[in-house]
Amino acid sequence: MQQTTNTILMIRPASFRMNEQTAVNNYYQQEVTDVLPASINAKAQQEFDDFVQKLQDVGVEVVVVEDMKEPDTPDALFPNNWVSFHENGDVAIYPMFAENRRLERREDVLEILEEKGFHIENVIDYSEAEDEFVFLEGTGSMILDRQHRKAYCALSPRADEELFIEFCEDFEYTPVIFEANQTVDGEREAIYHTNVMMCVTETFAVVCLDAIDDKKEKKNVLKHLKSDGKEVIAINETQVTQFAGNMLQVRGKNDELYLVMSTSAYKSLTNQQLKTLEKHTKIVHSSLQTIETCGGGSARCMMAEVFLPKH
Repeated sequence: MQQTTNTILMIRPASFRMNEQTAVNNYYQQEVTDVLPASINAKAQQEFDDFVQKLQDVGVEVVVVEDMKEPDTPDALFPNNWVSFHENGDVAIYPMFAENRRLERREDVLEILEEKGFHIENVIDYSEAEDEFVFLEGTGSMILDRQHRKAYCALSPRADEELFIEFCEDFEYTPVIFEANQTVDGEREAIYHTNVMMCVTETFAVVCLDAIDDKKEKKNVLKHLKSDGKEVIAINETQVTQFAGNMLQVRGKNDELYLVMSTSAYKSLTNQQLKTLEKHTKIVHSSLQTIETCGGGSARCMMAEVFLPKH
């Protein structure tokens, strides 16, 4: 089982803006009032295109699918929340917290991948859990260590414990469960997605240990990472607000490994952290300022990894 893939699915935004339905528990979103919606979408498209170009320049295969104007899906450029693709040909479809994000799930996206020669064996659809107000937002809610078959999950309104355990049973992962918080107006509030505070790659993990308030849970997460031989690079809460936890390692040409992040994440890292990262991997960063400000998500959220076998 490989931890990284050379193929990424990305959805080019058609009506990007701040999603009022996700803002209730995504504390990274900010309202931009002095810019017209059309300009916000145009800026997001420009950031998206530049980002795709940077990935392609290092040899990552990017499958770009255009979002549609109708239905209205302001967060469509974050596909990793509604779908995940697995090496055995399985595809998982996930239940989403925000009602307008449920419209992002598109059958034709799977058809496009099949047209490109990828083989889909089974589709496991968890989306009916929405009827019970139970959510698990894909590889936003879960960080998968595909090599060691472990799944890390910070519980939140968008990551239900029982459904997470069900996913782990279906896909044969060992669950590693904890709570991760951030300080909002002096209160500790659940971090909405695990992938904002944690990234697991082949040889290292970037994690905001300060977010895990429970000492036992923190120790347990560290124990799992270290027992799998990962070097742990700790980031702080301020770096998390700059999306330094929202990274993904991918494969470029000649199987070269690249850690992908936004420019704001890159700039938030200390020289020492960068040095440690560069021992393991090359770094690609791209400016995603509009997407981060209005969408409250960053580089990792925009990439759905395609591990499906090819015909």
